[in-house]
Amino acid sequence: MKKRERIKKKDNIIFFPGIEKRLTDKGMESLHHKKFSEAISFLEQAKEYDPENDEILIGLVMAYFEASFFQKAKELAKEMLHKGIGDYFQMVDLYLTILIQLHEYHEIITTIEALLEEKEVPPEKSNHFITILQFSRKMLVNHQYESQLEEEEHGELGLFSLDDLNEQMLLVSSLAAKNIRPYLGEIEEYLKAESGNSFLKTILLTLLKEQEISQPLTVVKFEIEQTVIPVDLPEVREMPKMLEVKAALRNRLENSNPVLFENILALVDRIFFISYPIDLDPYSPSAWAAAFHSLAEEYHGIETDLTELAEEYAVNSEEITRAIEEIDRIEKISYPNL
Repeated sequence: MKKRERIKKKDNIIFFPGIEKRLTDKGMESLHHKKFSEAISFLEQAKEYDPENDEILIGLVMAYFEASFFQKAKELAKEMLHKGIGDYFQMVDLYLTILIQLHEYHEIITTIEALLEEKEVPPEKSNHFITILQFSRKMLVNHQYESQLEEEEHGELGLFSLDDLNEQMLLVSSLAAKNIRPYLGEIEEYLKAESGNSFLKTILLTLLKEQEISQPLTVVKFEIEQTVIPVDLPEVREMPKMLEVKAALRNRLENSNPVLFENILALVDRIFFISYPIDLDPYSPSAWAAAFHSLAEEYHGIETDLTELAEEYAVNSEEITRAIEEIDRIEKISYPNL
């Protein structure tokens, strides 16, 4: 008789025995049939149950790669290398392949040089790595030369030379179809400038994220300075604090006052879009939810008792007042009239 598989438990949820194997099999089958999004879904679930299973992780790296989610593939492959999961040199090969797709030649050179210095590369793989190293050195020089030519060709964006917001918007929008990297210096200067429009700064950050910029940049909004890595930022509509605020409002208003709830959501979207990615004081999402609730009622001519709202949202009224003041300040900037 077969030994019964142990029942797994996580966060008080009981998993059926062998569920990770079934998910892995489905994921690998989907990968084989080039259904990459489906494969990612199955393998990510399998990873939740067995986070260091090399078959699951290698399959997931491959699914990310084939779906062109190169940054995710890179991060997972790098994590596996650091943890020693899977065949080391197989993982190095996979990692280098991903870096080539990302044109991260400097990282390739650093990785291979470190490998060769360790003098542990099997003889049969030595020529392979040396070939990639020589290719990457050549491509790095070419890439730097092309970037220089492109910068000379395009010159400056001229963000600071335009006074009209419509013209600035057109200029920023045109970057979506271009390589944004030659303009990073000027863009960071704009992101740091107090005179820069907060709405435009958010647009620029979303473009930097889309183009997977991994260089740390400084952003200043509302006299708050923050250093960010664009590729690591959450999507504007997926900011954790904003989602918590919306959830708190949904629990209290979606059924009792759906019209007011929808109006509040529009205000929440606007405020968090303009403040992105700055996490404004107070920290408490419940205080912000109460503040949005109070302002929405005020806009509709409804008198609000802050003490009652504080009890309802389990926060103190001083936090609500601070959040209201921040919302009022941001509302004065609001979306531009285009």
